[in-house]
Amino acid sequence: MTGDYDLLVKNGRIVTGLGNPWFRGDVCIKNGRVAGVGRIREHVDAESVIDANGLIVAPGFIDTHSHYGLKIIEDKKCEPLIMQGITTALFGQDGFSTAPSGSSDHKETLKKYLSGLDGETRQGEWSWHSFGEYLSSIQANGSAVNFASLVGHGTIRLCVMGFSLRGPTAPELESMCHLLRTTMKEGAMGMSTGLVYPPSMYAETEELIEMCKVLREAGGVYFSHVRGEGNNLIPAFQEAVRIGRESGVPVQISHHKVIGQSNWSKARESIVIVTEAREKEGLDITTDQYPYSAGSTTLTALLPPWSLEGGIEQMLARLKEPKTRRNVKRDAENGLPGWEGYALFPETVMVSYCRRTKEFEGMTLSEIAEMHGKLPTEELFDILVENDGVASCVLYQQSEENVKLIMKNSFSGFCSDGIATGRPHPRLYGTFPRVLGRYVRVERVLELEEAIRKMTSLPAQRLGIADRGVLQVGMFADVVIFDAEKVIDNATYENPFQFPTGIEYVIVNGQIVVKRAEHTGALPGAVIRGPSFQYPGKKVFLPRAHSTLKSHDHRPAQQNITEAWKT
Repeated sequence: MTGDYDLLVKNGRIVTGLGNPWFRGDVCIKNGRVAGVGRIREHVDAESVIDANGLIVAPGFIDTHSHYGLKIIEDKKCEPLIMQGITTALFGQDGFSTAPSGSSDHKETLKKYLSGLDGETRQGEWSWHSFGEYLSSIQANGSAVNFASLVGHGTIRLCVMGFSLRGPTAPELESMCHLLRTTMKEGAMGMSTGLVYPPSMYAETEELIEMCKVLREAGGVYFSHVRGEGNNLIPAFQEAVRIGRESGVPVQISHHKVIGQSNWSKARESIVIVTEAREKEGLDITTDQYPYSAGSTTLTALLPPWSLEGGIEQMLARLKEPKTRRNVKRDAENGLPGWEGYALFPETVMVSYCRRTKEFEGMTLSEIAEMHGKLPTEELFDILVENDGVASCVLYQQSEENVKLIMKNSFSGFCSDGIATGRPHPRLYGTFPRVLGRYVRVERVLELEEAIRKMTSLPAQRLGIADRGVLQVGMFADVVIFDAEKVIDNATYENPFQFPTGIEYVIVNGQIVVKRAEHTGALPGAVIRGPSFQYPGKKVFLPRAHSTLKSHDHRPAQQNITEAWKT
């Protein structure tokens, strides 16, 4: 005999995700959805009961920036995600998604580039070509968490133009727009750019505005790793605002941060730019952040843009040729107009992943260079050559005060930006418990209810997910139950492979995946597809505006910058 409900969570302190104060009550779950929230006065039968007395009951956390798009195929249990309370993860960030794959040559280039970001899972046997096939492949494989994906602008550009350091011709631009429309119909939530990574970095603003108009028609969101987070932070934020203004698309600026001590004072100005865009212009712009003062990226991000033209193989060839190598060294150390790179202070760059030279993982560039008697830049080049260009790093370049300052903004949510390769940044394992333990309980930067809003209803609103992110009747039953007095991250830079403390239960689509801080092995995760897939043919979006690129306008507006890179 079945009970009234599949699962009853009783006696908890319920935080709905909307920012209102917690209240004591119960949550009833039936057929994967929330069937009741409040105080149950009469006896009810449930097949399973969780007594949450003394614990917080909240919606499952939504990670708006995750690099688990390949790793999820190998790690169905998604332990670094689910054990910290993440029930939904968004892939395809920083301009790169694992689909569409384009021609066989472009597919191999994409595989190699993604190996330092999303893992090297099944690098020789991808079973998909289209974006829709990729999503269906993960769904068929099974996962512990729900997942959604953006399509990467860099991936689309790679399919059409390869790693060309130039603007698109009119036919190429139309091909990219067509591919964007197609991926949106197949379930993409929006488009991402990584404007410090090739080939997205080769695009000028007008190209992005044109593609974002297509994105707006499809009801998508534009996520951007902006063109600079240090010396170029302010113009980079202004560019993101301009794209939102001229295309009409909602914008999310990824992992809002300020790198380089000489730039730390710019944090307030960047916040003002977003605030005024929202309040004075009515533009729909938000941000997210990870709660750490160190970042993580690929080692190729330290190289000048022109050295990456044509992809990884051509980059490696340039590093092997002495004269070209000297030119790469000059520009990597001195910078270029319109490109800031990541200031190469070798003592702040810790190698976190190498395909072959595993012994370097956990060491700084300066330490490795000293060990070999080399200059740090030369060591960087040698590491890339020895590892086929597949290597990542952790960068210690931010201010703790700025982390807190950005965190306090109502329009800023949280993300892990977790990269699951080598010795990863601890954010892969600890982001959300770190916020709840350090910045809520210990330092009181945020109230508990506001922190949870930033982890649940805010990202759900940003992505247009109407049936998750809030504990209300009818919503999918994604729930996290944790001890507010004990929750904390345990992952460190030295030992990142540590699960947090205090996350007691995690429920995904009504099924218990984490029980008493242990993974049950359940794989109830579902694919969440975007509005163009959910509402095909529905005329619910704004009509397309006029093109910003004339038919003869084949070159970028800021041609002088790209020409300077090439020379």
